[in-house]
Amino acid sequence: MSPAEVVTLTPPPPQSRARDTASAHGLLRGTLRGVGVLWVGVTLTFFALRVIPGDPIQVILGPGSQPTPERIAALQSQFGLDRPLLLQYVSYLGGLLHGDLGISYTLKQPVTGIIVEQLPSSIILTIASITVAWAMAVFSCLVSAGRSTLAERSGRAVEAVTASLPDFWLGLLLLGAFGFGLHWLPSSGGQGLAALVLPTLTIAIPLAGFLAQTMRQTFEETLDMPFVLAARARGVGELTVRARRVLRHAAAASLALTGWAVGWVISSSVAVEVIFARQGIGELLVRAVGSRDYPLVLGLVLVVAAIYVVITPLVDLGLRLLNPRLREQVA
Repeated sequence: MSPAEVVTLTPPPPQSRARDTASAHGLLRGTLRGVGVLWVGVTLTFFALRVIPGDPIQVILGPGSQPTPERIAALQSQFGLDRPLLLQYVSYLGGLLHGDLGISYTLKQPVTGIIVEQLPSSIILTIASITVAWAMAVFSCLVSAGRSTLAERSGRAVEAVTASLPDFWLGLLLLGAFGFGLHWLPSSGGQGLAALVLPTLTIAIPLAGFLAQTMRQTFEETLDMPFVLAARARGVGELTVRARRVLRHAAAASLALTGWAVGWVISSSVAVEVIFARQGIGELLVRAVGSRDYPLVLGLVLVVAAIYVVITPLVDLGLRLLNPRLREQVA
């Protein structure tokens, strides 16, 4: 190439620029939506806690204490409880912007450290419960959807019954049978796999019933699609057709429920962690609300809301990986 030649850069095609712009706008909307969810969750919780009867100063001092008025005034000033409610709210938001969740009234420790210590246990329970629930739902569809009338009705009946089971009642039933009765599994506490079995089943069984109900309809519709009929005509085995073709199509439509499933697990963990005396953010939230520990409750609500915000784009990514048409739209 001679020095006189000029290198001309070809601009990207309009379609590519449009896709990049749409992706940037989508990312911006998602970020703003996530910030909005966090703000609404924290704001509603902040003002709702002030309606609950109880004196946080008494919580800070501990039961049975008889402080002087001077001591009460000093604590109110220390924790900012002597200021107008609106100023307390603005001050709390300012602390959040600097990563400060405050100090727990009851534990006298930074809220961030308390949550970080308890969060891994809840994450393990959440992952285990959702994994087991999806496995149960998939198994139910594979063995009963589109089968004989008896298998179909039996599968639907089991799914309806399990989906309607209250987690609190189911937890007590499993605890009595396998913990206190047969002594096969630990009845409370513990950090090993054995201690994880009963809490996981308590959450996963009702969740599996609901997931199987929602997956079954798409699964049965997929069984009659042309690509499935063509696979059968080529001599592909029924189990292979169901597992490799039908299941992938049905799972792609049902995966959008994963974000909702995380919410199910978090709400169920409140009761389950109490029943099985298992450490986690659910059990911690119960204690924090009962003791009027405002900073700890607000910190836990913020973490739960943040989990929802993070899960949503991950579910969208999973849908794109399973559905080629969605991949083409963002390619």
